[in-house]
Amino acid sequence: MSAPVTRRPGPVDIAHHSHLVGVFEPQREEVDVRDLEVIGELPADLHGAYLRNGPNPRFDPIGTYVYPLDGDGMVHRVELADSAARYTNRFVRTPMVAAEEEAGHVIWAGVTDLYTPTEDEVGPELAGTSRELPDINIVRHGGRLLAMAETTLPFRLDPADLSTLGRDNCDGAMSVGSTAHPKIDPVTGQMVLFNYMLEPPYLTWSVVNPDGSVARTPTAVAGVDTPLMIHDMALTERYIVLMLCPLVFDIAAVLTGGSVLDWRPEDGTRIALIPRDGGPVRWTTHDAYWVWHFANAFDLPDGRVSVDYVEWTYPGGFAKAPAPSLGSLVRAVVDPGSGRVTREVVCDRDVEFPRVDDRELTRGHRTVATVGKLDRSQGRQDSLWFFDTARGTETHWDPGSVSVGEPIFMPGAEHEYWGMIGTDRSDLSSWFFVLPADDPGSGPIGKVRLPIRVPAGLHGAWLPAE
Repeated sequence: MSAPVTRRPGPVDIAHHSHLVGVFEPQREEVDVRDLEVIGELPADLHGAYLRNGPNPRFDPIGTYVYPLDGDGMVHRVELADSAARYTNRFVRTPMVAAEEEAGHVIWAGVTDLYTPTEDEVGPELAGTSRELPDINIVRHGGRLLAMAETTLPFRLDPADLSTLGRDNCDGAMSVGSTAHPKIDPVTGQMVLFNYMLEPPYLTWSVVNPDGSVARTPTAVAGVDTPLMIHDMALTERYIVLMLCPLVFDIAAVLTGGSVLDWRPEDGTRIALIPRDGGPVRWTTHDAYWVWHFANAFDLPDGRVSVDYVEWTYPGGFAKAPAPSLGSLVRAVVDPGSGRVTREVVCDRDVEFPRVDDRELTRGHRTVATVGKLDRSQGRQDSLWFFDTARGTETHWDPGSVSVGEPIFMPGAEHEYWGMIGTDRSDLSSWFFVLPADDPGSGPIGKVRLPIRVPAGLHGAWLPAE
């Protein structure tokens, strides 16, 4: 085993890092501004808050910066009430962020670096630790507002001002950690989650009751003997759906200067249907592909399981291949009895961030919304695409020079909407857009000028007013 790395790494070349400039440039200012400028009209029947999390380094990073794994969390909130809007943003102040703010400079290196600070620099409690990264998602459940990380404990936030209250293990359901994408069953109110680990048992799942108490403590998933990265899950009324793609944690390689993640397509992708009643796992195997995100899953009357997700040929940025990784929105139907899987490509526009109406999770859904490409052959994901899975139709909205983020479904008292944050690449102004759900291709009925630039980020949620 290699000796600990004690030499402080040098700074990241921010000016030439594609995920630290332009629409990704970190935002260090925190504000709380009411009565924002509205162009068009905000729906009077829409009351609640749109929240979004994302990686945002508190200080210029050192060592490496691997998007989207690195970067401190910053939560952005747009509150809507009576056709008016308010914006608030706050850093998720982990012990690492707090220590760096006290020092006035960066201390911790990137997540893939072996360097960790010494006791002389940060004291005995933080010496030898890695940066905590609750920068991926934001979830409200059981009286908690949680900034979610990848495989570790989330941090609880005060819903009044988004200040950080500290780590939370959800009454023990997250005692071994949680990934950033738990799913909330809209019928039972339970929050179901999973977590992957570098040591046995490698993969667990657990459940939180609607009141925030633990319903099932972390339970090992039988049949997993390798540490794999698994970012997201889907949920049906009967099953947890996990796709175990062959992106393997290789600790031995890290200790000799190699990559922490190794793509092994010869192993194939395994699909796990985990019965929510605790029954034996149903496994099936397919040729290798990579999945970041699911849209939804639901049980079919004949016992099979339908799953909508974005499928990539390999994990771009974490694997080398002669051809670019291609992404498609796919509907797979899995037979838990025979293990047979059928797949249908819904769209091949390199889409990502698929979302449905959260009230339809675990059941059949009407629409999948994604970020995708106008030109399938080149360019950035520059537009929003909406797929009617029943009719087999699609529509899109072209926001022009604006880079838009993940679309979130927002039900109002009378009508339904999609909301998202976007930043104009021409002047780096940021906006919150509201699109009508019955005709999203027609563009926004209202947009809110945000008081500061909001860096391009990851996942969010619509929280109806309580």
